[in-house]
Amino acid sequence: KGYYEAAMQGDAEAQYRLGKCYYDGDGVRKDFSAAADWYRKAAEQGHADAQFMFGRCCYHGEGISKDYGVAFEYYRKAAEQDHAKGQCGLGYCYYDGEGVEENKEEAVKWYRKAAEQGNTYAMAALSACYMLGEGVPVNKAEAIRLLRKSAKLGNPEAQKVLKKLRL
Repeated sequence: KGYYEAAMQGDAEAQYRLGKCYYDGDGVRKDFSAAADWYRKAAEQGHADAQFMFGRCCYHGEGISKDYGVAFEYYRKAAEQDHAKGQCGLGYCYYDGEGVEENKEEAVKWYRKAAEQGNTYAMAALSACYMLGEGVPVNKAEAIRLLRKSAKLGNPEAQKVLKKLRL
């Protein structure tokens, strides 16, 4: 509630934080529609965290119609500001051809940028690319190294895959 007045006056950080409150149900009733609205307001002012979250809302259809094209654009805006989650999201879009033409090499480029910043989901995605030879030559040793690093840093999906592969 403390962010509301500043958000109404156009403060991008307050708009982002208010969006997060609605997204998480922190101090207010969880409301993805209100969250997406506040994220968009902050994103339009160049707030990288808000750009990523608005992109995520569009990608998953949370509080707004699912729209991969808009998700791609907002992930790209965040990614270009060196936002690791935005870079990873952009990688997913390129990998699956969602909102943009499929391009595994471009996906690898963005996964790598995010992984270098410690994003465990990007590490796992990059690991899969190395394992399958998508966008990069097959390199099982590098795939396993990245998967282990992702798991060690707490990625539950990477931990499950490692257990399944008995590595």
